[in-house]
This record gives sequence, structure tokens and C-alpha cells, in this order.
Amino acid sequence: MRNRFTIAGLATGLSMMALGSAQAVEIEYWQYVFDSRVQAMDQLIANFEAANPDITVKHVTFPYADYQTRVTAAKLAGQGPDVVQLFYGWLDNFVAGELIQPLNPEVFPHEEIESEFFPIVSAMKRGDDYYGLPTAVRSLALFYNKKIFEEAGLDPENPPATLDELLAAAEATVQRDGGGNITSVGIAMGMAAQDHHWWREGLIRQFGGQPYSDDGRAVTYNDEAGIAATTWQADLYRTHGVTQIGFMDEPQAAFRAGLAAMSIDGTFRLGAFNAIESFEWGVTELPANADGYRSNYASYFANAIGSSASGEELEAAEKFLAYISSPEAMAIWLDVVGELPARQSAALTDENLAHPVYGPFLKGLEYAHTTVFVDEAAQRQVALDLEARISIQGQDPAASLAEAAAAEQAILDAFFSR
Repeated sequence: MRNRFTIAGLATGLSMMALGSAQAVEIEYWQYVFDSRVQAMDQLIANFEAANPDITVKHVTFPYADYQTRVTAAKLAGQGPDVVQLFYGWLDNFVAGELIQPLNPEVFPHEEIESEFFPIVSAMKRGDDYYGLPTAVRSLALFYNKKIFEEAGLDPENPPATLDELLAAAEATVQRDGGGNITSVGIAMGMAAQDHHWWREGLIRQFGGQPYSDDGRAVTYNDEAGIAATTWQADLYRTHGVTQIGFMDEPQAAFRAGLAAMSIDGTFRLGAFNAIESFEWGVTELPANADGYRSNYASYFANAIGSSASGEELEAAEKFLAYISSPEAMAIWLDVVGELPARQSAALTDENLAHPVYGPFLKGLEYAHTTVFVDEAAQRQVALDLEARISIQGQDPAASLAEAAAAEQAILDAFFSR
């Protein structure tokens, strides 16, 4: 009989993981390349192998752009990972491609998942089955450069609290050369980064709209609220001139270089920003609208069992998944990567809530929405195209939004027709 255990049994630490098969087993864990994530996983693997000397975990990574293709190709070749990382928005594609298998409820009880993890874990459930568990969750916040704020005469301890204040701070901090060219942006922007989430789940809701119907089958942002939100965001570069799309290629690069006063980003960026030595930065909640209403976006990468795992490899994979979704693993992940623990009890501690960096992200989770993507890459591209038509082609925001809504509705219709 196979040794069975639950994720609850691992909550007290590695000591509960001494059970194992008599023979050595090697499993593979796959994730995309992101330096702090790779470092954190290497540490977790070392801890796990020390407590489970009969299991070896091979850590395999691929560039982000190639990642999903490599997972699919491995499946077609009859191979593949035993435990695989995936963005929650890729779930339907991974299930349809039979790349992962449902979690065994005897090992991962649904009642424990639903009581212990933040509610957004439900995005990994289809029908009666959960397909994966996160180690960490993340929301968005406003990063700001205290040095640039001070130089512009702004109080670095009083960051923008509203959208109007964000615009005013961006106007005060943008810098130009003698020819009028931007040399340092007031706020770094780009839909290719996190701005498409800010637009979809933040601004559209703050302007009184809703991005999708309650059942997720219809695009609903092509209305007055959606036009107002899209126009407000586009006017940051189109009318106010406080930013430039494509400045230094990506927002986080501009912020790290000290050439952006502000940037909207996620907790996963903390590891990279902690390495900044040339200036002090701060974090605050996403700005509220004029009525004080806030909205945020929450997301996560989950870990799932590969469809090819069976027998002793499956048992070892389940044991490893249970460990990397345990409170102990989450504490390590928070320290190395900066992403918040996916278990509420591990995240919502007094220390974390009072933390000047973690606190704003945790508060953001209270009013965050998680977009249920049916094809995350294609739906993200819709937002990129929306921005490109406005910023490059000079198209009116309302017209560009109408095209985006039609394109995204076609993606939804194609998915639900299947």
C-alpha cells in the first residue's frame, strides 16, 4: 500500500516527511527562469532532499518565452515533468493539453485547501478537481523612488493616495532634456508588464465598470466606464506626457535604473528591487479613485503534478508538492522572492501586516480580483495591441477599446464553444 499523507500533516515542518519508499526515486521539477524563484526553489529542494534522502529532485528551467512550448513538446514525446509550475491563467490550456493531472483529494483534501489558502486558489479548480496549489500569491502596489520625490519637492513619506495625486506626482517628477525628450519618466508604463492588470481589474472597476460578465463569458468593458478608464490611462502618455511607452524597454528596468519616479508592479519584483543601492524606494497601495474606492489584481503561479507521473514517481511528486506548499516553504519563498504566503495564516501575521513593504500588498489582497483567463497569452496580447494602436498609431482610445473588446470576445467565444 502506498504511503498516504495530507498537506495538513506537513504543516509542522520537514520532520513529518520522513516517510518514503525503500528505493531511491528521481523526479523532475520544471519552472521558468526567474532568478529569485530559481534560488528559492534550489533552497527548498535542498531542504526536501535532506529530509527525504530516498528522493532526488532534478530542477529544470527554461526561458519564459519558451516555457509552455517546452512543456507541451515533452508531453508529445511521452516525457515531461513530475511537478510543474504554471501560471493560474494557463490552467485551461494545461488541462486541455493533458499536461497535468488532478490532485488526489486523499492527499490534498479540498476542505483544507479551501480553509487554509486564500480564496483565489479556487482559480485552480475545474469541476470537482483541484489541479495545483500555489506557494505564494501576489497583488499589485505602487513603487516610488524617494530620491526623485525629494528632488521634485514631494514628501517621500506621503506617496500618492489617489489617482489625481498620482498624476500630480508624475507631472512633478518627469524629467526632459533641452529638446523636450523625456530622460526620466514620472511613472513607468507598459501593458507588457503589469499595466494590463491595473487597467483591467483596477482602473475599469474604479471608473465604475466591470471587465467581464459574472460568468466570464462576455467582455463588458466596452462601455462608458471602460472608455473613461482606458482614456485616463492613455492620457498619461498621450496628453500629460509624464511617461513614454517602451522607455528603457520595460518599466522595471527604468525603475531599477533610477529613471522612473513610480512603477506599478507585483510582489515578485521585490527580490530584484532589494538589490538597488543607488536610491531608497517605498511601496504604497494602488491609488484610490476620487471616492476612495480601490481595486487590485491578485495572481499566482501554482505547482501541479505532471500527467506522466505514476507509481513511485507520483508518490514522490505528491510529497514534494505538499512540502513546497507548506508554511515552512512559504516562509522561505517570502524571504528569497518576496511573494506573499498563499496560506492565510502564514501571510496575515501582525508582523507582515505592519511591514512597510509587505503591508501594502497584503492590504491589496483584501480588495483584489483574479481574472479568470481562458487563454492568458492571447488575452494579454489584446491589451498590448490596444495600447499599441493608441500610442503608436494614434488611434482614439474609444475606437481602440472597441477593437480590443471584439478581439477578446472572439477568444472567449472560441473557448466556450468547445
